[in-house]
Amino acid sequence: MAPFRRGKRDAKNRSHSQIGRAVAGRQKKSASRSGKFGPSTASNPPFQVSRVDEAVHDASETSDFDASDSGSVERADDSLSLDESSNSNAGCEKPYNVLLQTLKPEAPPGEPKRKRRKTEPIGTPLLVQSGPVDTNNAIEGGEGQGAPSEDDTGVESAEEDNMEQPDFFSRHFSDHDESETAKSIQAIKDNLWVEEKTKVGGSFIATRRRPRLLLDPELSGHRKELGVLGFKFKPKFEKAAQELLSDPDDLTKQLAASVFSYQDTLFAARFSADAQKVRRLASVHALNHIFRTRDKVLKNTARLSKHDNDEEIEVRDQGFTRPKVLIIMPTRQSCFNMVDAIVALCQPEQQENKKRFQDSYTQVEDNLSADKPEDFKDLFGGNDDDMFRLGLKFTRKTVKFFSQFYSSDIILASPLGLRTVLGGDKSKKQDYDFLSSIDVVILDQSEALLMQNWEHVEYVFDHLNLQPKEAHGCDFSRVRSWYLDGQARYFRQTILLSAFNFPSLNKLYTQHMLNLDGKVKISPDYDGAIIKLGLPIKQTFSRLDFTDPTSEPDDRFNYFKSAILPDLTKESSQGLGGQQGILLFVPLYADFVRVRNHLASSSSTQHVSFGSISEYASVKEVARARSHFLTGRHSVLLYTERAHHFRRYHLKGVKRIALYGLPENPLFYLEIVGGFLGASISQATVDSRRAIVRCLFSRLDLLKLERIVGTKRCLALLREKGDTFDFI
Repeated sequence: MAPFRRGKRDAKNRSHSQIGRAVAGRQKKSASRSGKFGPSTASNPPFQVSRVDEAVHDASETSDFDASDSGSVERADDSLSLDESSNSNAGCEKPYNVLLQTLKPEAPPGEPKRKRRKTEPIGTPLLVQSGPVDTNNAIEGGEGQGAPSEDDTGVESAEEDNMEQPDFFSRHFSDHDESETAKSIQAIKDNLWVEEKTKVGGSFIATRRRPRLLLDPELSGHRKELGVLGFKFKPKFEKAAQELLSDPDDLTKQLAASVFSYQDTLFAARFSADAQKVRRLASVHALNHIFRTRDKVLKNTARLSKHDNDEEIEVRDQGFTRPKVLIIMPTRQSCFNMVDAIVALCQPEQQENKKRFQDSYTQVEDNLSADKPEDFKDLFGGNDDDMFRLGLKFTRKTVKFFSQFYSSDIILASPLGLRTVLGGDKSKKQDYDFLSSIDVVILDQSEALLMQNWEHVEYVFDHLNLQPKEAHGCDFSRVRSWYLDGQARYFRQTILLSAFNFPSLNKLYTQHMLNLDGKVKISPDYDGAIIKLGLPIKQTFSRLDFTDPTSEPDDRFNYFKSAILPDLTKESSQGLGGQQGILLFVPLYADFVRVRNHLASSSSTQHVSFGSISEYASVKEVARARSHFLTGRHSVLLYTERAHHFRRYHLKGVKRIALYGLPENPLFYLEIVGGFLGASISQATVDSRRAIVRCLFSRLDLLKLERIVGTKRCLALLREKGDTFDFI
């Protein structure tokens, strides 16, 4: 924790105050205009405006004005959601309470101040919003930005004493050597990292990267040694955290240690069998971070209230806005499962809007057939809607669902749900200020997000930790210096959870994971999907060599036309008596359209009858294509990866397979080759000697190839002089 310094502020602190006054000035100018998703705060009573222009000691005159992690003032009707109506008498009651508070005698020296508790009339019903307005769409409204009182957060003196010892949380967010931090940031900007690899759990590799200056023996700062500090948790989360840290599985222990030490983490082994354990780990970390952050704020507020008003004290413990944790997930059901894990750990006495949350985010009846694979059930079971966003607000006894973003502690959303709020690059209604003070980002089931629209994920990351356009009730005198200096991204922790690694995920790892404490990538050492097939069939891998990566799609198409397609269709000229049952797997939709147009218009393929199934095909089109392919009316069937991801069709009549590109998910290779072709062999519709698999790959498919042929064989296929490799 930064020490309290008495006296006048230095030039840097004065500049920070000027920034606060400038932003507050812009906010006052726009006060007459309506907010983006709610009424303007210009109509608020004078005593409810931001404390930007007030002296710090004014906030300590009454316990109603407590500082929060967002640096804002909590309004008296904080128990109501932003989408609910405000009590018309609230504006009259609060000044009266303040007057009573000023008339109370001061507590004797050494005696702690009594806690103030919010009281509500017994039997007061929850106010329900009228009309079809979706509160998820409203991210800013008339309510204050959620400053907690001691009753809200449940701070206990015994817990505070337990948290005084140095640990990873305090080291990462409080105890900084400015010179060392500046050097580390410069090393990250210059891409100077020290990398080391270790074996984890026998078949996994952990790659650790830290800024080079962290290992400089001349540095005396605390960031040199990461292992000398301990893990500290709030008492209610201690048991769950220690279970994860002492898990018999070395992989789980390594993941927990990386996450709890606030290092950026890319975990490329998040399988459906371990989904519950991973969700529990993420929930423990998110809740512990939120409650410890707010405990620190309240403790500093109490200290400020004990000092003389004539003395100026510097306390930097907040961000611009309240939200601190962002969790991005693919479906509403996955969001429900994560919230369920959070609530199980938090154990609140009350849950506001719980019934509405259950009705909106889960589905009791599951219409999935029993033959679907486990990973498909884990992803698409229940409510599979991919358009949602949810705010969670925590108080001492209550967790509130559907809280406004600026009053929330945790934001859970899909990439599409966030993108609709953020708006486009040219939109006049852009609002991303609620992402300005995010400390922890968790991206769960990243492989599923890849199949939706990855551009939305990148857009969200591009708008994290930017300088806010408005003050939003922020107390700039307590904002941490790195927020004011635009360096928050170097303190943010990013956690990426995926079943496998892929280039777009690696891009986030390289460009957006810039943590001062380093980053860890955990990935399996693959044996290869071809080992798990168990079929005596020939699998041929053809390597495509190119000189310019930008021309790779054209080179792949030309190679396919000249080397692979003629061999697949040479017997189709005989009509129904020729070779049938050729499945052509095309991963990308753009390539699918290109190949389909070539088959339809080229003179060399005019004798080839074909059908197609893509992610955009209707149910009738899919049924017709499958029927024609099974009966032999169509000798070739085009099939995209996203169609298989979202539907998991079991295609019959497959006798030969050509992969225009390798699938991202290695399970798809097993299901297509081992499932489709294996079923035809077991039914004796094709001889195993004529059942051939042909795969096309290039250097850009390194990660895909590794998962299919294995880590050791992958390098040989890329380095050998020949371009064709057979596996039997």
